[in-house]
Amino acid sequence: MIRAAFYAPMKPPTHPVPSGDRTMAQAILQALSLGGIDTDLASELQTRDGAGDAQVQAARHEKAAREVARLIPAGQAAGWRVWITYHNYYKAPDLIGPVVADALKIPYLLVEATRARKRLQGPWAGYAQAAEAATDAAAIVFYLTSHDSAALQAYGAASQRLVHLRPFLPRKDLPPTPTTKRKGLLSVGMQRHGDKLASYRLIADSLAALKTEGWTLNIAGDGPAHAEVKTMMAPFGKQVAFLGALRPTEMQRAYKDAALLLWPGVNEAFGMTYLEAQAQGLPVVAQDRPGVRDVLAPGAAYPDPSLGAPALAARLDFLLANPKLIAHLGAEARQHIARHHLLGPAAETLKQTIIEVLQ
Repeated sequence: MIRAAFYAPMKPPTHPVPSGDRTMAQAILQALSLGGIDTDLASELQTRDGAGDAQVQAARHEKAAREVARLIPAGQAAGWRVWITYHNYYKAPDLIGPVVADALKIPYLLVEATRARKRLQGPWAGYAQAAEAATDAAAIVFYLTSHDSAALQAYGAASQRLVHLRPFLPRKDLPPTPTTKRKGLLSVGMQRHGDKLASYRLIADSLAALKTEGWTLNIAGDGPAHAEVKTMMAPFGKQVAFLGALRPTEMQRAYKDAALLLWPGVNEAFGMTYLEAQAQGLPVVAQDRPGVRDVLAPGAAYPDPSLGAPALAARLDFLLANPKLIAHLGAEARQHIARHHLLGPAAETLKQTIIEVLQ
């Protein structure tokens, strides 16, 4: 049995607030377990600084130093043979793993690491340098999307190995085929400022441009920008319903009841909601964006972001007028997830790569 340390500086898998990042961290732990890797959650320290605040970053560095002092003897006692960090980037760098792994003389591996060279100047400069240093320290980087791999290849050391790990759901099989009558649109996303709010703004503009009558939209999610999202949707009255933050079983029901997932995907790394919705047989209306395109089923039309909300509205109008096409695309979406985005293939990729790096 291989014993490993696992760490997610953005959001630990034990965090009480659901998100795609938490879901992916949990999925990686399940895949490692399925592959025979015995994993310890090394730390729950969150390093994220969303505002570019030097004082916040300095405080995180101090906490990280204390964690390093604690984890080196803990790792020796536990017999860790490899360190695995999920999601290292300029707003939430891994300030712990490279130091501990070096002290323990074990391989340091990253799952999803992004390089943001333009952030080496400005309010996140120190954090960006730390994220770059962590990525440089990794013997292997598992990349999730082709968009990430381009920068990793351009700036990584020749000795660093890149391995494609497709984004995946924490399940071995597809959920049962929905049998209830499906209707209406569904949007799923945290309601926070920045890119998420930009997606909601595109949704509101798309709804305003629809020619189809009688549509309905359920919105699953909550957050600090809820008031702004509610204001955006106010012109549509009862056609838009807010479901709030849903528990996993409630979320699955929301997917089963809907006919289409509407989520533009502004600057999404890839978007777990796309995987979850397609597994339930929902076609996706999204923009053709880096990262997002890596998880969407081929064969459907995804508008270019430069075409804005009118193109999303046109796509919605076309699909809502063709229910048979919706059913066909939904079936294709399920098969796409079954082939590429479930637990089994991910577990095998992680297992074989870790075995090789330890040889």
